[in-house]
Amino acid sequence: MAYADQQMSGNKVTALIVVAILHVVVGYALVTGLAYSAFKKIKEVTTAVNIKDEPPPPPPPPPPKDAPPPPPIVAPPPPITFTRQAPVLQTVSAPPPVAPPPAVVLPPPPSAPPPPPAPRFSPKGASPKGNPGNWATSNDYPSRALREERAGTTGFHVTVGTDGKVADCSITRSSGSPDLDQATCDNIRRRARFTPATDGEGNPTTGSYSSSVRWVIPKD
Repeated sequence: MAYADQQMSGNKVTALIVVAILHVVVGYALVTGLAYSAFKKIKEVTTAVNIKDEPPPPPPPPPPKDAPPPPPIVAPPPPITFTRQAPVLQTVSAPPPVAPPPAVVLPPPPSAPPPPPAPRFSPKGASPKGNPGNWATSNDYPSRALREERAGTTGFHVTVGTDGKVADCSITRSSGSPDLDQATCDNIRRRARFTPATDGEGNPTTGSYSSSVRWVIPKD
């Protein structure tokens, strides 16, 4: 509050107090019968007290033109707080290193056996003695096949022993008549003779021989 305003308010308070006192006096005068005298005194007091309003204070002088403007009011920046989350450390359990398997050392392959010595003699197969056509003739023709006029060719294979005799006989091609096939092996076992086969040392060994017999009905 300005000083002029404070002074003006004080005068008003004083005037109010004076008016209140006058009312009390007037009331007292009315009660005691001194109204007239009191009225005259109130008039004098009222005339004596002249309450005047104080004029407003003059406005403040303007600032000089050359004076720099006041600096702007800058509020301090608010404090900056950094909330950094602590890094999370992840532990990874690595498997223990696996040792490489031991190297397998293979033994060297066995050396190839030496080649057999060259034979001193050329091996030979069994060869028939005499004429193979005499081993089975028309006189050996089975009587039933002859009556029925059955003919054919029978192939055979024989195994020859070291003594040159037939050790075994088998039919390799049938004539179509079992009795003719059977007669073939029976006559060859009985009549066929061979020169035994020989090995590389010239020793006799087991051999084989294959051929066939043609059964033809004899003419009268």
